[in-house]
Amino acid sequence: MSRDIASELRESARERNGARPKGPDLPYVGDLTSPSGLPLRRYRPADRPRPLVVFLHGGGWVHCDLETHDGTCRRLARECDVEVLAVDYRLAPEHPYPAAIDDAVEVLRWARPVAVAGDSSGGYLATMACLRLRDEGCTPPAVQILICPNTDLTLSQPSVTEKGAGFGLDADMLAWYAAQWLPDPARRRAASPLHHADLSSLPTALVVTAEHDALRDEGDAYARRLAEAGVRVRHRREPGLTHGFIQGTDPDATAAHQRLFADIRALIPR
Repeated sequence: MSRDIASELRESARERNGARPKGPDLPYVGDLTSPSGLPLRRYRPADRPRPLVVFLHGGGWVHCDLETHDGTCRRLARECDVEVLAVDYRLAPEHPYPAAIDDAVEVLRWARPVAVAGDSSGGYLATMACLRLRDEGCTPPAVQILICPNTDLTLSQPSVTEKGAGFGLDADMLAWYAAQWLPDPARRRAASPLHHADLSSLPTALVVTAEHDALRDEGDAYARRLAEAGVRVRHRREPGLTHGFIQGTDPDATAAHQRLFADIRALIPR
């Protein structure tokens, strides 16, 4: 049953993507694979070398892919003047925790980007990969860019109830996603970045949350915990917006994109 629902969600995501405007044309967009065979897509905004950002898409660990976030990656590359390497990591329920984290870590070790970015569950993967690299004594990217990130698999933050119906990302769907990613509820707290005992020595963080998002409070709380641990943090809650605004095309979402891109340009080492 879970795999049937996952298939329906994947097809729905593809249909939504087909209705979105195509992203900007770039001098180079090409597909390649990681050393282990993961599909990747590289976006270059110019012929000359630019800083590299690894991008991990959202989708509740269950759906979305290189195509659904192609426009987002194109805009990120052009507006921030960076190369983007998008990762088609393995999806749950076929590949539950920690498969997608393993994939993210592999690509970060191999590509050695200056930053890792992700929206929603992709933000979760970005920060979990940074935690693992730090704990293993490896150098993580200089910057982590977390857009409406999952950080608390226990779903215990107030916004899950307050904003968990009527704003596009419902609490019952969040619970289903978490169950596909990590079926054992007893393990979810330990697998949550927000509840990690030590957040020190992590990369500079840009954390952007949305007012009407069920994940709002866990993103806000993670930004606070990072700052308390001595991590440099730039944090903003976007007023009036909902989860997934990064793929929106209305004027409010577009304005939020420009603020996000300005923050990234300011933080990326050149």
